[in-house]
Amino acid sequence: MTLSQQRRKHFTGWHMTGILIVFFGIVIAVNFTMARFAISSFGGTVVDNSYVASQKYNGWLADADTQAKLGWHHQIQLSPDRHILFSLSNEAGPIPDVRAVGTAAHPLGKLPPQELEFVEVQTGLLRSRTAMPPGRWLIQLTARKNADIARYRQELK
Repeated sequence: MTLSQQRRKHFTGWHMTGILIVFFGIVIAVNFTMARFAISSFGGTVVDNSYVASQKYNGWLADADTQAKLGWHHQIQLSPDRHILFSLSNEAGPIPDVRAVGTAAHPLGKLPPQELEFVEVQTGLLRSRTAMPPGRWLIQLTARKNADIARYRQELK
């Protein structure tokens, strides 16, 4: 027997135990890290109670159908000074005397939601009273013209 053959070690149960401990240690460390990132970046829930939301779903579809029949066309954008501009028109042109209110929520919940009030700057064009801070915002608006109501959602950067 040569010297190199004498120094060769055999694969034992301790070697396998060490491999399994290292393997599962890496898997567990990655899982905890990913879970920490997921929890720290998720700002909240989409709906507070999914059962209640499911009960209201058909009503939401009916409201969407009613809104589509209005024939309103909207546009939501940021002005250069970061005020929200909201325009509403139909086939005849800009819609006069529209009132709108809404909220601006940070998509990840890092900043508190802001209530939005609008003033009409010209026929069919409304401007928010306050400017938006920098960042991404999910805008939810409710527009009213007499008894007609329409709701819009849009993300702005």
